[in-house]
Amino acid sequence: MESRINIFELEPKAYQALLAFETYLQASPLKKTHKELIKIRASQINGCAFCIDMHTKDALKHGETAQRIFLLNAWKETNLFNEEEKAILALTEEVTRISQEGVSDAAYQAAAKLFDKNYLALIVLMIVSINSWNRISVTCQSQPAS
Repeated sequence: MESRINIFELEPKAYQALLAFETYLQASPLKKTHKELIKIRASQINGCAFCIDMHTKDALKHGETAQRIFLLNAWKETNLFNEEEKAILALTEEVTRISQEGVSDAAYQAAAKLFDKNYLALIVLMIVSINSWNRISVTCQSQPAS
């Protein structure tokens, strides 16, 4: 598979804007585990090999276990994820697949009861951010480093 255009080289100001958004989120109070679970799960749904590769490596560096990463596609079928993580993963899936059925009240309320409004806002923004990166990488056929 050949890579397509490199949007970041062609539109460096747009890249800098996306990167500033990502930098803001990285400096936010979101827990590293929450950030990486969001990034990996959305990337799995979107079929973004580049981002799955990057974020699974990042998660392992931050102490995530290989077992949890391997089972992330089946998070509902395992007890390896706590209530907060399950709420985040459910919201991540629904926001990522927003065109299918929107975001249900159940998924939103499950997260809203566990997190304060600011933390919930950051969760949503992280989901939006990784979906932006995924869509660029999939469209441009970005390849993982070999």
